[in-house]
Amino acid sequence: MRLTSLARLLGTALLATAASSAMAGEVVVSAAASLTNAFKDAVQGYEAQYPGSKVSLNFAASGVLLQQIVKGAPVDVFASADQETMDTAQKEGLVLPADRQNFVSNSLVLIVPSDSKLAIKNLNDLTQKSVTRVAIANPASVPVGRYSEGALKKANLWDGVQAKAISTQNVRQSLDYVARGEVDAGFVYATDAAIMKDKVKVVYEVPLEAPVLYPIATIKGSANAAEAKRFVSYLQTAPAQAILAKYGFKKP
Repeated sequence: MRLTSLARLLGTALLATAASSAMAGEVVVSAAASLTNAFKDAVQGYEAQYPGSKVSLNFAASGVLLQQIVKGAPVDVFASADQETMDTAQKEGLVLPADRQNFVSNSLVLIVPSDSKLAIKNLNDLTQKSVTRVAIANPASVPVGRYSEGALKKANLWDGVQAKAISTQNVRQSLDYVARGEVDAGFVYATDAAIMKDKVKVVYEVPLEAPVLYPIATIKGSANAAEAKRFVSYLQTAPAQAILAKYGFKKP
């Protein structure tokens, strides 16, 4: 009887271990560059809550990440900084509508070096002769670039400011250019500006016609579908939302 009971206990333990192993696996998450700091922190929380799990992060401009996925990169979860890029992913059949959800929001801001002496307080001030270099991410592949272009076009300032534009590959490059004083001003998200308060200052929050909402989705056909869905669900929990909020992200 004792041996039978022991066998049953061992069998139960083995089943539990197998179930845990099935859930555990290395999940690859491709996320917008602006999520870098927040996601690194959130992943630590996730892996601590689910021992044995492993999340690998890949950061770049949303458009660049999408192209990587289209070309077959082994990605399980995609987090974009805009709806347009995720719409394209959905049209390409990479994500399913039911697996897509908005998990945070952000805002577009205009920043200058912290020691700037230029009188830049709004978009119109970018047309001043004293302003010669403005960091704007490439609108063709970077959401923050599209938001910036849209705001400038609405204000009838795009042509004038575009002539001064220093094109960047992602929002973090724009932030770095401003922080190093290599440009007079730049467009980034409020969350990006917040991580370099000692080197840049926000001079204007740019009004947009639509809010900056970040969608996230599991990739169709993911080899680690269960773990991928669990990670996406985790980002909606109170602990994860608290981490995201710490970095300035707001609820959608």
